[in-house]
Amino acid sequence: MPKFLECFHGFEKLKVVKDLFGELTLPVLENLQVEFSSEVRYMEVDGNTGHLRVGKKYYKKGKKIEIYLDVIHELVHVMQHYEGRLIDDHKVPYVDRPIEIEAYRIAVKEARRLGMKEKEILSYLWADWLTKKEAERLAKHCGVKVKKWRLFPRGKDDE
Repeated sequence: MPKFLECFHGFEKLKVVKDLFGELTLPVLENLQVEFSSEVRYMEVDGNTGHLRVGKKYYKKGKKIEIYLDVIHELVHVMQHYEGRLIDDHKVPYVDRPIEIEAYRIAVKEARRLGMKEKEILSYLWADWLTKKEAERLAKHCGVKVKKWRLFPRGKDDE
């Protein structure tokens, strides 16, 4: 398996990443393994190993800004794994899980730093496997303004 910095160059220099890992940034990213899989649609962190799992198709054809924000989101999960907090409680709906809210809030903060508009952020948050109501709830958890919006879930336009 390749290492993270072989696949995602320069992330060790990003403020958002340094804020996550502090002085452990380089050691964590140098040792983080990346598995490319056709079984993964977007990205995820393996709860057992802490490896980043990336969908092959998504890595090759996904929108660059979404891939970037997803990497930030998943790095939060890597940090949670290192701290022993990556517990995926399926009793709680995905959009209400504290580990997901924390990861999305950091990704949303980075999206705003990049100058993304609220509508673009909403579009990013609305993954195609969420209902519109779930996406709205996630947006509210992340402090994203939800007005009347006519968007399609992320992923529906890139099939």
